[in-house]
Amino acid sequence: MKYTIEYTDTFGGEANYSWVKRETVEHGEALSDKTIKSLAKRKMGLNGVRGEWTSLGDMLEFRPSSSCTVLFVIFN
Repeated sequence: MKYTIEYTDTFGGEANYSWVKRETVEHGEALSDKTIKSLAKRKMGLNGVRGEWTSLGDMLEFRPSSSCTVLFVIFN
């Protein structure tokens, strides 16, 4: 399974992409959502950062509290 992780800024609550940090993770088998969330936050330097996760079907979205940023995990 392949996962693309994108971390970017927001403007007006929407992803802005004036800067973006991307990572790709490949794993032999599907991972649990909890494991994927932990991995994505660690890859983007967000360990310990609180926020809200939303499942959007083929992707996950994380919005850190008190930050104008958003993190996406896209299932490829």
